[in-house]
Amino acid sequence: MQQFSDAQRTGEGHVDPSLNWGDAKINTRKKDKMTGNATKRGAINDAQVQSMRDGADNDAAAVRSRNSVTEVGVQKAALSHVKVTTTSASMSNRLDSWPATSQGKSGRCWLFASLNMLRPGTMEKMNVKEFEFSQNYAMFWEKLERANYFLESMIELADQPLDSPLISFLVSDVLNDGGQWDMLASVYKKYGVVPKEAMPETFDSSNTEQMNQRLRTLLRTGALRLREMVAAGDSAEAIQAKKEELLGSVYRVLTISLGVPPQTFDWQWQDADGKFHRDGEITPKAFYDKYVDIDLNDYVCLVDDPRREHPKGGTLTVEYLGDVIGGQEVLYLNVDTETMKALAAASIEKGDPVWFGCDVGQMASRERGLLVHDLYDYSALLGVDLSTTKEDRVNSGQSMMTHAMLLVGVDMVEGKPRRWRVENSWGTDVGDKGFFTMDDDWFTEYVFEVVVRKSELPDELRAALDTEPLVLPAWDPMGALA
Repeated sequence: MQQFSDAQRTGEGHVDPSLNWGDAKINTRKKDKMTGNATKRGAINDAQVQSMRDGADNDAAAVRSRNSVTEVGVQKAALSHVKVTTTSASMSNRLDSWPATSQGKSGRCWLFASLNMLRPGTMEKMNVKEFEFSQNYAMFWEKLERANYFLESMIELADQPLDSPLISFLVSDVLNDGGQWDMLASVYKKYGVVPKEAMPETFDSSNTEQMNQRLRTLLRTGALRLREMVAAGDSAEAIQAKKEELLGSVYRVLTISLGVPPQTFDWQWQDADGKFHRDGEITPKAFYDKYVDIDLNDYVCLVDDPRREHPKGGTLTVEYLGDVIGGQEVLYLNVDTETMKALAAASIEKGDPVWFGCDVGQMASRERGLLVHDLYDYSALLGVDLSTTKEDRVNSGQSMMTHAMLLVGVDMVEGKPRRWRVENSWGTDVGDKGFFTMDDDWFTEYVFEVVVRKSELPDELRAALDTEPLVLPAWDPMGALA
């Protein structure tokens, strides 16, 4: 899950220092304090405070809510018993027969969800009941590629001032754990995959913050040095040599923190029928080619961008969002949620789990494993109108994609989805041993992306993939990293 400030999301909040706005604000505050000016337009006065106090004291509903909230907190007090008891976990179509995984204290949900999407076909090919790909291996190469992408971007943008909205955002957002579907697709196609035992988890792979902080220091300082070299007129060769030196430092930190990714590994296993198999020494690419039955080139990320200025049926991309240079471009096809649901349900009915991105912090119960619209009635509890639309939430910075998971089941009633089964990556101590139940209204309100096969798209949407995408700025909410 990824968090950004409102300034980072919108590109606003960058003030021209020549205006001395900060000093002006300080001086105004000093003047008001010295003069005791309590009547300035917009200021809260004593009469207003007394009126609000009287209202709170005489509002029986507010008093009852206060008594509850102060004891158990607003979320528990607002929980809808009806929603909890009427949301069944049973599904007419269910794929999962494997245990949930755990991303630990890391932001690798998108990575876990993508590898979890690959593993059912791999398990079938091997005839095994349990299997995990190495999330650590995938993260190692993704981090290295993202570091290279960042440094190349800094060289390309060296003529922009440090306090420009674009540079400020890219530097603030460097090398977090999150990402988009197309970014990992590029990594898998270039580096392959390995079983978990070939590169198991380490302390830092499951607890990434300290490692990330050291890498950010390297990259931010390195970006300054590269900018200085460009400004000094150094040769392209010298600048690239410096970049490669910085990448070598990144590689060193990654190997110390995560281990050295294997070039080959010895692979043998026993299947569910007790039959022994041995491949011997195999490369990660060869392992991918042999045991992953998914053609990543046949997949596209559908998004629901609710903003009216971005029409449905067109393609979108986000500037300076990527990892593997020359790899798969981040490309979205903007569609309505009903189209997303129909294609996702059809994939599940055909036996294919579906990677999806959502705003998981909204109307969710981690303990119960519920993602249910109106699971909490905050408006009734607090006596204020908290109703919003998906478009308003995106435009105001209230909502964006924060988490990626896997759809592994759907409950179909008269050809329409009613509920969805979700494989999370928060371990087996939450929800139904790590699996969640999502109602269809929650999908409408809080799901932003699903990944489906291009071959399953209607003709008009498949044709839209060849159109020139609308390029959104780096800080746009559609560039949020799960």
